[in-house]
Amino acid sequence: MTEIEIIKKLPLNPEVFSEIIEMYEKKLFRYILKITDISIEEAENLLQDIFLKVYIHINDYDSKFPFSSWIYRIAHNMVIDYHRKNKNLCTINNWTNDEELQKIIENVIDEWNNPEEILNKKELINCIKKSLCELNINFKEVLVLKFIEEKNYTEISDILRIPEWTVWTMINRWKKMLKEIILKNKCI
Repeated sequence: MTEIEIIKKLPLNPEVFSEIIEMYEKKLFRYILKITDISIEEAENLLQDIFLKVYIHINDYDSKFPFSSWIYRIAHNMVIDYHRKNKNLCTINNWTNDEELQKIIENVIDEWNNPEEILNKKELINCIKKSLCELNINFKEVLVLKFIEEKNYTEISDILRIPEWTVWTMINRWKKMLKEIILKNKCI
């Protein structure tokens, strides 16, 4: 069943909302953990709050736009609110998944000859992790949406309510910042 079909059935059968939860639970949970440093329990609580807000405001969804952009927008707003209240920073522990780092390396460090060889250098991996953790939440969110959640520029633009060229600019700025960190720390 698609999100639209679920939304249409909700008034008569609220239990179908569990299908939306099933579709987005893992994705949103990963998204929360990647852009702010909170415990698993805090992330689970925040995720529950996100789904509660989605359920309460489901009638505000405009079907002219992708549902995934709408639900990520709600998650974005709630994570930013949480971040403002708690001022949590990223830790390297949030970036321990080598597959995710591989995606970032393949997509972001494309100007280097051999991303697989680069990934095998432990000090470079730590530089990349450090770079990701040093980013402010706005940059981090763009990178997570683009390279981990695999959203396109239009979807990221819709979720974050910023122009597509700003998304492009932020990704390119991060590439430059990463290269500077790597050269400064002599990781390659």
